[in-house]
Amino acid sequence: MPASEEFTARLLPLLREVVAVYGTPFHIYDARGIVATHRAMEAAFAGEPFRQYFAVKALPNPSVLRLLLAEGSGLDCASPVELELAARVGAEGDAVVFTSNNTAPQEYALARKGGALITFDDRAFFDRVDELPDVVAFRVAPHGLAAGSALMGDATRTKFGVPADELADAYREARRRGARRFGVHGMICANELDVGRAARAAADVIELGAAVAASAGVPLEYVNVGGGLGIPYRPGERPFDFAAYARAILAQRDASFPGPDKPKILMECGRYVTGPHGVLVTTVLNRSRKAREIAGLDASMSALMRPGFYGAYHHATLPFADDRAEATVDLVGALCENMDKFAEDRTLPDPRVGDIVLVHDTGAHGHAMGFTYNGRLRPPELLLTDDGDVVEIRRAETFEDYTATARWRPEPVLSAARTAS
Repeated sequence: MPASEEFTARLLPLLREVVAVYGTPFHIYDARGIVATHRAMEAAFAGEPFRQYFAVKALPNPSVLRLLLAEGSGLDCASPVELELAARVGAEGDAVVFTSNNTAPQEYALARKGGALITFDDRAFFDRVDELPDVVAFRVAPHGLAAGSALMGDATRTKFGVPADELADAYREARRRGARRFGVHGMICANELDVGRAARAAADVIELGAAVAASAGVPLEYVNVGGGLGIPYRPGERPFDFAAYARAILAQRDASFPGPDKPKILMECGRYVTGPHGVLVTTVLNRSRKAREIAGLDASMSALMRPGFYGAYHHATLPFADDRAEATVDLVGALCENMDKFAEDRTLPDPRVGDIVLVHDTGAHGHAMGFTYNGRLRPPELLLTDDGDVVEIRRAETFEDYTATARWRPEPVLSAARTAS
């Protein structure tokens, strides 16, 4: 859906000048909107043990991560690079959750060294580690309502987690090996807008956690219900009611853990926190008629792969062409791939060369999923601060970046003469 009225009201008066002095394309994020979303999440759990861990994969920019850390957010990491990034911006100890899969031993060692809360994704890896973390948590494979998620994988096809019927045995083994503190994790959904479905999936994790804790005789310090909350990409879709979601989670927690020692609720939302608070600003380079009406942009799929990769919808607007007659066009980039499209058959004010185009909801999984195929390099990232300044938080990639890892003179790895002998 279009960027919020507040973001738009602050951005549009500046946009022409920013484009004139800086050029396009670029992503720009709204610091005020990001902070407001995080604060609303905290307020929904006010007085209850709760912590939100921002999913670094959604927007791995140091400036944004520092902004959220200052508000009390933790960081959710799934790779060594994300762990290093978290450490560089000052996230330490239990301010980091490490939830990975197909984990390498060196990754686990790095997470342990930093004191992160570690989630074991499978029993095979758990059995191989010599030393356990202070708190042992297993991720349960999609089950209940979450088992039907196409993006997470159904219960028979998923690569994530420990099967629900094996979970109690896993905790018994952890206790036998000396663990005394425990948590449980369940990734419940993906881009879910239905509060009832999301709440039911979270309740499944809480109920299962309580049953497993009782069966295995272990106390649960926390239940991590993961992320996966959606944002309304399409006009007319209703925003997710987070306050109602929080109430449902707390009600299920109280029902499943009726005693005085109630587990802390953790979340790992990324898209929900930053997704609506970013736009890709691009310019029309070419207007043509082929088999279809085409508006060629100076941004390509390398800046936002979601529409071309799996048909995701992103709203697009021409903010300074509202008085123009409409046309139905494809918004495309310059990659040598026909899937390099931001929109197909989209009705817009008839685009002209030089028009500014906004592609909305790029604050998560936009720049982060970018790539450099065809030498179409990733654009910069800007931030609209709370004070109304526009600052650069990532520069555009250059030819030097593109070739930085290339060996212009090949380095020897193994000699053919040696192998022959």
